[in-house]
Amino acid sequence: MKQLLSIAFFCILNLSFSQTSEKIYEIIDAVSEERIKKDIQTLVNFGTRNTFSDTISKTRGIGAARRWIKSEFENISQSCNNCLEVFYQKDFVTKKGNNRVPHDAWVVNVVTIQKGTKYPNRYIIMSGDIDSRASDTMDFTTDAPGANDNASGMAGTIEAARVLSQYKFESSIIYVGLSGEEQGLFGGAGLAQYAKDKDWEIIGVLNNDMIGNIKGVDGVIDNRTFRIFSEPVPPTETERERTLRRFYGGEVDGISRQLARYIYKTTKTYMPEMNPMMVYRLDRFGRGGHHRPFNDLGFPGIRIMEAHENYTQQHQDIREENGIKYGDVIEHVNFGYAKKLTAVNAINLASLATAPPEPKLVAIGGIVEASVKLKWDKVKGAKGYKTYWRDTTSPTWDYSRYVGDVSEFMLQGIVIDNFYFGVASVDDQGFESVVTFPNSIIKN
Repeated sequence: MKQLLSIAFFCILNLSFSQTSEKIYEIIDAVSEERIKKDIQTLVNFGTRNTFSDTISKTRGIGAARRWIKSEFENISQSCNNCLEVFYQKDFVTKKGNNRVPHDAWVVNVVTIQKGTKYPNRYIIMSGDIDSRASDTMDFTTDAPGANDNASGMAGTIEAARVLSQYKFESSIIYVGLSGEEQGLFGGAGLAQYAKDKDWEIIGVLNNDMIGNIKGVDGVIDNRTFRIFSEPVPPTETERERTLRRFYGGEVDGISRQLARYIYKTTKTYMPEMNPMMVYRLDRFGRGGHHRPFNDLGFPGIRIMEAHENYTQQHQDIREENGIKYGDVIEHVNFGYAKKLTAVNAINLASLATAPPEPKLVAIGGIVEASVKLKWDKVKGAKGYKTYWRDTTSPTWDYSRYVGDVSEFMLQGIVIDNFYFGVASVDDQGFESVVTFPNSIIKN
């Protein structure tokens, strides 16, 4: 009973430190369904955007598509007094050794950077895919409009840049169109390596791949639910980290999973009509997305996408068979839903880019006693800290307490064995960092 009362007290106390930002609501309202629809139509009109399609034509193929995307980002930059840096980042891929590469070619990404005012080397990335495909991924001439997969994600990324470029943020935001996704995640791999070579500190990657379909192949129609895919722990963790995880927990508390929980919480706070669905796996069963190359290098990254896919409208030549119309055409895209998921991205980009950095070192102790001690390194720019805890079987951080501008705190009346814990930094507006799961032990 004492433990339950303590939790209830902490939750009530925490309400006095919780607040929402009018800026975030403004961002939601600023996202335009009509602009997203127009951009999806423009991308569809390029006929095919297969990574190995025409690069010379002004009206057809991947070359025309990426030049248009770059020009759109440049136009957005002009409207914010050249606040964006826009450039191509590219890598050469060869047919040799790649069974999904029909010929040697440059895989070209369109990168747009909105530099942060305080932490310019900290980046939160929103990505969409430029490329599309027909039934045969090696077929780079057949029409492959890719309206939902993935003109929807690319249009959402452009729209997020339009909206957020009107604001200034402490950390940097990157809006990127990635290529080569259908042939082996080449674009993401290239940009991830580029980020590592440049020593970028990446807060998180929000990979948007198919955010426009609400009618599932299973017959479900749902314009509120969306999925957040995240891996449990990074593949780059050390032997020491694996040992700590085995004895102290954290099997589902890696950096990408904390990013997923952040998106869940921000969405439920500002867009309660939406139903974020956290999926505890790297990606769909046996399939991949452009966040994975970032995960492979130890960066936090997740995939945001529709909850109900329709496989007759993915990776299909446009045709009709047995009364079923196949093909990823624009008629199947729900633009209102694409707007909602674009807003989900925009408010999380804004929140993360406004918040102070997360604590890097968090230590925990409390063996064989009815209290939990947390200690952390203070973060420059934080005005205070918030402790979080949850049942070990809960997917979300369910309890929290704001503890002020301190570097350690004792949670009284809570048994460490029954919960998981974390700490987030908070600024003077109430914006929070991603939660840091304890990575060190306090010796009793």
